Amino acid sequence: MKVLILGVGNILWADEGFGVRTVESINRQYEFGDNVKLMDGGTQGLYLIQHVQECDLLIVFDAIDYGLKPGVMKLIHDQEVPKFMGAKKMSLHQTGFQEVLSTAELTGETPDHIFLIGVQPVELEDFGGSLRDEVKAQMQPAIQHCLDYLDSYNVVYKKRKTPLSEHEGVNSPTIGMSEYEVNRPSENLACRKGDDRVLFDHTFEQREVELLDVSCDTNVFVDGRKHFEGK
Repeated sequence: MKVLILGVGNILWADEGFGVRTVESINRQYEFGDNVKLMDGGTQGLYLIQHVQECDLLIVFDAIDYGLKPGVMKLIHDQEVPKFMGAKKMSLHQTGFQEVLSTAELTGETPDHIFLIGVQPVELEDFGGSLRDEVKAQMQPAIQHCLDYLDSYNVVYKKRKTPLSEHEGVNSPTIGMSEYEVNRPSENLACRKGDDRVLFDHTFEQREVELLDVSCDTNVFVDGRKHFEGK
């Protein structure tokens, strides 16, 4: 049996990153056989189709707006999954993943079993923010639901004697959750919700030199918007 454990969402928008962060965490804690693939699906949409078509059992972690109390987890199975993925669009990644499931069905290559582990987000409108405490607290229970589901299909895994570090994870260490949280640029340099200045004509001009956050250890530019200075 081929298994795909998939985290979808955008880590740049606070609780939208729940799915990706949970897959990172399960990868650090457990090791699996060659028949199990762990993947950060991000916001790739239809680019995930091949991976979904190839698996027999699909487990998806995601932040979903169910209209429930923030931080509440909801477990969805099989035919019900597409309906809940489209319950309320929070971002383009949900539309994209609905298309993945629909396309797989049209081709006749769908997983035999689908398990969606979703959590109601607390905060989405925080660009560069991390998971809120209520959502972060659901990561380990979500992982346990995943393991219980794998057990029901006799999928083999084992707990690592020593958990992997973020530098050994499924993603670049510069976007691992702890690095991401510690090295977030200040609000003065990188606005959290957008910058109204970009909506006005002829009120700003481009800087000659990019403005960088010297307190940030990661070697990335702070924010394209901040290359503009009000006249």
